[in-house]
Amino acid sequence: MAAVDLAARAGAEPASKPLPGAWVALAMLTFIYVLNFLDRQLLAILAKPIQDSLGVSDTQLGLIGGLYFALFYCLISIPVGWLADRSNRVKVLSLACAIWSAATVACGMASTYPQLVVARMSVGVGEAGGVPPSYAIISDYFPRGQRGTALGLFNLGPPIGAAMGIAFGASIAAAYSWRLAFILVGAIGIVAALVLLVLVREPVRGGLDAPRADAASTSASAKAGFGETMKMFVSRPELVLAALGSGVTQIVTYGLGNFTTLFLMREKGMVLEEVALWYALVVGIGMSAGIFVSGRMIDRFTRRSRKAYALLPAATLALAVPFYIAFVWAPSWPMALLFLLGPTFLNYFYLSSAVTLVQEEVRPEQRVMSGALLLLVMNLIGLGLGPTFVGAASDWFRASHPDNSLQMALYTLVPFYFVAIGLFLWLARVLGRGTPSPIVGGASA
Repeated sequence: MAAVDLAARAGAEPASKPLPGAWVALAMLTFIYVLNFLDRQLLAILAKPIQDSLGVSDTQLGLIGGLYFALFYCLISIPVGWLADRSNRVKVLSLACAIWSAATVACGMASTYPQLVVARMSVGVGEAGGVPPSYAIISDYFPRGQRGTALGLFNLGPPIGAAMGIAFGASIAAAYSWRLAFILVGAIGIVAALVLLVLVREPVRGGLDAPRADAASTSASAKAGFGETMKMFVSRPELVLAALGSGVTQIVTYGLGNFTTLFLMREKGMVLEEVALWYALVVGIGMSAGIFVSGRMIDRFTRRSRKAYALLPAATLALAVPFYIAFVWAPSWPMALLFLLGPTFLNYFYLSSAVTLVQEEVRPEQRVMSGALLLLVMNLIGLGLGPTFVGAASDWFRASHPDNSLQMALYTLVPFYFVAIGLFLWLARVLGRGTPSPIVGGASA
């Protein structure tokens, strides 16, 4: 009945206004994303007490926060995306939230490294059903021209989640134990999964889109085949390049993010109470501002040229490089945090850009699966390699640089900035050729 109501509303109004309840849905989906990222980041935030408690190395931390998590997160996201494209996306998201939250509770109960590995892999299984359905739900609640802003607001989930995780996780760990932080966050997620079913209705797929040029698939409720969507995605150079550029960027963001707290505590002299306040403020302000501003800029500049989807992240990543190097070099933690504001603001313009580009360029019934494919490439590269690479590099440098092995490891991320910039510039050339969108009314170069 709810879907019918939304369909009627979508047909009655021009596709220039969000559906009824769109902002409530966006707020709830963003809150779920906050919990998603908070759960994911707790391991990095509490790395030092976990190391002290379980006796794990930097390489082991990198594997559990990177490759092990990414393998399950990415590979499960594909069948989940296929299922969500053919079923109720809100119910899929609710179930996923419940699974990853229960697994987060299990992380707090782990007494050995193998138990923690299994629990973190289970978190990855649940979180695989979190983001792709949300992208598609938002794209069906908000019309073209407002999706960049809506998805930009949704993508505030990671910075808010990271900032809350730093403040909440570090404070709980300092006052009680790192285990309690996992258990409390997981319990909140289980409750949120139930609330989601009450507050958010399933919107009609493509209800706010203009009619598509291919008359053979005019029904908004059409179900795209798994193989069809895969073939479409890999055959579109703009989609592949957006995923590759974002993935290489995430080698930097995840490699840095998974070890920043440990770096600040072990090599810059911060304590948990200082991390809970000052590092949380840097992440909350810098990353949130960057993601929000990027969404607004994408909506504005892509009306003139589709190349803005690529040129904005290329330019901001180039600007971030000197600030990143200064952060790693800084001799004290206050100076390091001051320089870190630059990368936390500039590193994340790629996210809203890539997500909006993919959601705009594919058919409505392919949005969840396409979002899952985007995340598959992004996270296998970035989440899988970034933390694993930094952890292994830190242990490798320890023999020659016992007091600053993490600093040396973080320096090795600089070349990845330039690889990502090159990929986004390549994407700009592809978009500049004016490849048409499969949806009538798509942006043109």
